[in-house]
Amino acid sequence: MRAVLTTVNRVLLGIAGLVLVVLGGSVLAVGFGAPAPSWWIHHGRHDVLLDASERTRWRAEDWWWPAVIAALAVLVLLALWWLVATLRRRRLGEVYLDTGDGEGATLRGHALEDALVRDAGQVDGVHRARVRLTGRADAPAARVRLQLEPDVDPGTALETLTSGALTHARASAGTAALPSEVRLRAVKHGAERVS
Repeated sequence: MRAVLTTVNRVLLGIAGLVLVVLGGSVLAVGFGAPAPSWWIHHGRHDVLLDASERTRWRAEDWWWPAVIAALAVLVLLALWWLVATLRRRRLGEVYLDTGDGEGATLRGHALEDALVRDAGQVDGVHRARVRLTGRADAPAARVRLQLEPDVDPGTALETLTSGALTHARASAGTAALPSEVRLRAVKHGAERVS
């Protein structure tokens, strides 16, 4: 499903970009003196996009300004929706497992995330762990965030996570690789009193 959305997104962006380049290029060409076709909105270098009669034609109508504002509001909302949908990283809903019998199986992404959080939380010095699976169902990837206690060596915690929880998750999912992005942060703590 994500691949279809990505393809549709790219096609729509390509079409919008092509239309804008053609319109902008044609306006520039007419502005620099190129002959315009008879059906084109501009007829010469000194022609304006909308003359005074076209700009004021609907001004006296009661429905004109609410319609313009409503149309612009819908365009802004659609653009914001598209932007949020494009920038949002979705969680992986399920992971496909190759069972070797040709049938395969699916594992819920949330179950694998929970198992990873539980394993990562058992690493010495990890205060809190968060995991989000991304990627494709047949090629998952993990984004891990760990909050470490102040006295923990980050390299040791990362090595333990890699050799333990991430290796178990990769074996459970039956994938050859589980690319992972791990972010480490220390737990905020108050200063200790020295007497």
